[in-house]
Amino acid sequence: MKIWIDGDACPRVIKEVLYRAADKRQMELVLVANKPIAVPRSCYIRTVQVGAGADVADAEIVRLLDAGDLVVTADIPLASLVIEKGGTALDPRGEIYTPENIGARLSMRNFMEELRNNGVETGGPASFSSADRQSFANQLDRILTRALSA
Repeated sequence: MKIWIDGDACPRVIKEVLYRAADKRQMELVLVANKPIAVPRSCYIRTVQVGAGADVADAEIVRLLDAGDLVVTADIPLASLVIEKGGTALDPRGEIYTPENIGARLSMRNFMEELRNNGVETGGPASFSSADRQSFANQLDRILTRALSA
């Protein structure tokens, strides 16, 4: 199992949790982003820089992803593609996207985008909290423990 990070939008605190997990569990972690990202020195952590453009990093993650890999992303369309390819998609707030919930998530995302395109102020996501960080860390630990014991 590899861990892929949609690196451009992932909160720094979540990246730090992932860096520690990759080193502790000796698992490959790959950050894919449109711009250079500084990462700690580790034989388990690397970056892939892609060209600028909408969804270029997402397309590269999907291209390189193997079934069983973990992708950390808040991008719902990317999460849907990850699930279709047999991967696990985890939101930085600790929610696992599943075949059962991804359709509703995509519908809500599209609905909110339509509202914004029509000039409706929808606000943004809530501020990232320490509870979100803890929820993510707990969910990551469960996923990695299951994967390594399988």
